[in-house]
Amino acid sequence: MRKHNTALTRFGRKVKGSYQSYGLGVKLAAVVILGLCFVFIWSVFSPSSYSVAYQRDTFDDIREPISSANRKKVTSLVPSTKKEQPHNKKLKHRSSSGEKKKRVDRSSLPSKSGGWHKNDKSGVDRKRKGEDLKLPKKADEVKEQELEGSETEVLEKENEEEKIGNDKQEEEKKVVEVKENEKEKTENNSKQEGDGVDGKETEKDEIESNKEEEGEGEGTVDGNEGNGELANTEELDQEAAEKVEDEDEKAKDNGKKDKNLGPLFDPKAHYTWNLCSTRSKHNYIPCIDFESASGKLQNYRHHERSCPKAPQMCLVPLPPGGYETPVSWPESKSKILYKNVAHLKLEAFVKKGSWVVESGDYLTFPMNQSIPKGGIQHYLDFIEEMVPDIEWGKNIRVVLDIGCEDSSFGASLLEKDVLTLTLGLKDDLVDLAQVALERGFPAVVTPFGTRRLPFPSGVFDAIHCNDCHASWHSNGGKHLIEMNRILRPGGYFILSSKHSSIEVEEAMSTLTASICWNILADKTDEISDIRIKLYQKPQANDIYQLRRKKVPPLCKANENPDASWYVPIKFCLHTIPESIEQRGTEWPEEWPKRLETYPDWMSNREKLIADSEHWKAIVDHSYLVGLGIDWSNIRNVMDMKAINGGFAAALAQQKVWVMNVIPVHAPNTLPIVFERGLIGVYHDWCEAFGTYPRSYDLLHADHLFSRLKNRCKHPIVIVVEMDRILRPGGWGIIRDKVEILDPLEKILRSLHWEIRMTFAKDKEGILCAQKTMWRP
Repeated sequence: MRKHNTALTRFGRKVKGSYQSYGLGVKLAAVVILGLCFVFIWSVFSPSSYSVAYQRDTFDDIREPISSANRKKVTSLVPSTKKEQPHNKKLKHRSSSGEKKKRVDRSSLPSKSGGWHKNDKSGVDRKRKGEDLKLPKKADEVKEQELEGSETEVLEKENEEEKIGNDKQEEEKKVVEVKENEKEKTENNSKQEGDGVDGKETEKDEIESNKEEEGEGEGTVDGNEGNGELANTEELDQEAAEKVEDEDEKAKDNGKKDKNLGPLFDPKAHYTWNLCSTRSKHNYIPCIDFESASGKLQNYRHHERSCPKAPQMCLVPLPPGGYETPVSWPESKSKILYKNVAHLKLEAFVKKGSWVVESGDYLTFPMNQSIPKGGIQHYLDFIEEMVPDIEWGKNIRVVLDIGCEDSSFGASLLEKDVLTLTLGLKDDLVDLAQVALERGFPAVVTPFGTRRLPFPSGVFDAIHCNDCHASWHSNGGKHLIEMNRILRPGGYFILSSKHSSIEVEEAMSTLTASICWNILADKTDEISDIRIKLYQKPQANDIYQLRRKKVPPLCKANENPDASWYVPIKFCLHTIPESIEQRGTEWPEEWPKRLETYPDWMSNREKLIADSEHWKAIVDHSYLVGLGIDWSNIRNVMDMKAINGGFAAALAQQKVWVMNVIPVHAPNTLPIVFERGLIGVYHDWCEAFGTYPRSYDLLHADHLFSRLKNRCKHPIVIVVEMDRILRPGGWGIIRDKVEILDPLEKILRSLHWEIRMTFAKDKEGILCAQKTMWRP
């Protein structure tokens, strides 16, 4: 044992000595030998077609061989960066045609977010390498050279065949898409509607088919400019459709475009209705009487419009004492049913007021009894004597009355062919806009705080304020600057009050001088003891340059004076139009010639005339005789998507007034409506309208829903809003596509509306329904 140990020890010492003698050389030689061994072993045991094996390891569920063309299509579906998404979008047709049959397992499908599912580990690796896997030509050549024998020939042949097939499919799809786009464009621009019930094929049918294109496309003001930053309807619909198509392409595994977005309402949906449980109860105005979801009051009487976040799917209840058919016009001017408008503050006001008297079940309004002593007629005559240029019903046709306490002002002017729109202010004081609407007078309810009113610039002939409780001089005079915006150049501002302080007088004098208003008269009526001041807005910009202090300054040239929906009041003065091609340089024609006169700034005069003739034919031959509507009970009418006021003009000879609503996303045609001596407002129908429940006798919606197809998240709220503002027994006339009218009819039936008539022709139709007293 000792000999063996001694031998081993000696051998170890020799090895150690030799190792130390050779040192670094031995180490390097060992490393080289090991490396050569590794290369030899790798070359012997590694597969010759590595790229194919790698590809199949990644997509092991694919049964057919994978060619280089297929690899291109697969990698193009993986978006690496935002900048590469347009490139990927161009290759979607190729991917859908080439891989539809091969992607059979969910593990290889792209997720909605553009990535891959978790169970596809190799897919995750490929996503990370997405930028390097675009397979340029050099990479393809290298990988194809690695393929051996017949497999290479088969793959190359398959690649060429698939490439030719994909190219043919792409060309065929492009041709089909072009045809579909042309067909879709033709259908959208040619809305062929019949003559209502009669269905007569006359020239007015051709006008009806082109109404959307001609009326909205070219019947605009200052080009095709919408309200504020919003584009016109066609552009919005196209952008929204493209956005939906892109989302559908990413979500669907076949990658096909779905241009048919489907109907606005779900035909299979079933609705269950409940009553609203709000503090306002039967007088609830959603975007004005804003209340929290918990039912606690949050600034019940506020000065700004604020809509609930959740869609309002509840129905406003009827008054506690029930609701009866309103008194018909013109008898409603002198009396209305008290129970239809009863509320606590009105009851307290009636006990103090002298111009409104409770008489049994009615509220009566005695003649020559108004807030001004001596009667409202004497009040109006006194104004005309102060300024002889004011001729009610001739050069003064459209008037805005700020505040609604005594509606006798608008009632008396109506007898002089003056259309007065009352602006009901929702504040702590009792507001009688609901009484005015029940009597049959135009009124709209809106806060007046820091935002502009929903009207275009320079449209009102006169603005009236009789103790309207507006602090014109406060906040830098912004409210008066807003009056300057909507007042026509050369228009009149009538301010009357019984009591005013010296401080207020001085502030008003300074403010009106800064905006260059000329005071025409300042007198106190001895009979009514009311002091009346008449101001006039300047008609030219020269006077603005003569101011010593340029406060408020002139607005920038790029600021749209008509933008008013949720737009704050600008502390500046918009310049007055000076060119004859601009709106506002000339005063409109006297009424009633004004209704059918089209000034030079309306570049599409012929189409406006055709639109008026078209609606006159429909109203005379269909609406007045063929729908079964008793027009003696119709007074308050709303055109929910007015364009040029053709529908309202056709009803001018009837004993009705029409509220022309221009959607905020549509072309800005509201100035044309006012120029013709009619009234209207801007509005977004995705929100509630500024009026009390049960305000209107008839609602008219011409292709409203098809235009809102891609705007409102919950289009059903529009139907709920129609049910809120329409009186029991009131009528709805809806013209639209059949695919929209069919589910809409089911919704109206769920609300217990009675369908009186339906008519369809060439995929277009009309639906006439009547609201009942039903409440859940």
